[in-house]
Amino acid sequence: MKSPITGKEMSLTRRKSSLTFRKEEFSFFSHSYVCDTSREEFTSTEFDELNLLQVHNQYRDKYNLPFPSEIRSIRKRYNLSATKMSEILGFGINSYRNYENGEVPSISNGKLIQLVEDPRKFRDMVDMCDTLAHKEKLDIIQWVDKIIWNIKKNSFSISMEDYLLGSKLPDSISGYVKPDFTKLTEMVKFFSERISPWKTVLNKLLFYSDFLAYRQNCFSMSGVRYKAIKMGPVPNNYNSIYEFMSNKKDIEIENVAFTENVFGYRFNKAAEKQFNPDIFTNEEIEILDLVCSNFSKMNTSEVIEFSHREKAWLDNEGERRLIDYNYAFDITQI
Repeated sequence: MKSPITGKEMSLTRRKSSLTFRKEEFSFFSHSYVCDTSREEFTSTEFDELNLLQVHNQYRDKYNLPFPSEIRSIRKRYNLSATKMSEILGFGINSYRNYENGEVPSISNGKLIQLVEDPRKFRDMVDMCDTLAHKEKLDIIQWVDKIIWNIKKNSFSISMEDYLLGSKLPDSISGYVKPDFTKLTEMVKFFSERISPWKTVLNKLLFYSDFLAYRQNCFSMSGVRYKAIKMGPVPNNYNSIYEFMSNKKDIEIENVAFTENVFGYRFNKAAEKQFNPDIFTNEEIEILDLVCSNFSKMNTSEVIEFSHREKAWLDNEGERRLIDYNYAFDITQI
């Protein structure tokens, strides 16, 4: 962005600031441009949205309110339009659509949306809704009953995914996104098809993809929690996660022997499971492409050293801590 004073490109700056939202004060990383000559600060619509999103995310986290992606996911799970979902919940259609588009719901409305994530609770809501036509109500209940039956049928797989990715409540350690095993699997497929990475490299590809997504819009891509270990940032429980993916035949892991006692694990394209781009936004695909192009010609040692320059690793490796996604604003290598 050029300075309106000098016409020259301005420097990007980030600093700790605070903002009051619903009578509460929250700290956040304020983004702005600084004119190097006058030292005046300027902002943009993009930066204003990024700054406000950080505050909204903290408020949602504090009161355990659903995030926009959760609200949309709940409705789509029940195969309903926004109009019909708002009718069942008893919200005005404009209010509900605004919630899906990012407006922070009131605490009471947010709790109600979270309540109906449980299909049994949602079934009760549908049954009590007196504005639905009789056949329409029966059709929705039939759909919800199928969901309840499928949950019982696949309870082991679902509970294993929850166990591997940790608590499903979005927070600053998950990038304010509910951990999504399906999306993580597709990210692994993407890199496996493109460059067949070694496991250590794959860990960094996933880390940078999620953290760059957060830096861009204050939400991670997969909701995965990352830990700082000696080899760099890695998805928490990564070995068990990859083993589970392999057992489901979503990915193929090649065991390569370098010497009699030294092995490496390479991730290759699965024979029957192709990458599905439909669950990603165009911006997310661009991030995956960017990360892939940055690492495609590096060897494992170079990738490790690359990640060791990041503050996200430097501040957390000593105690092997989980990495807060706010470190995304300190990413310097990409």
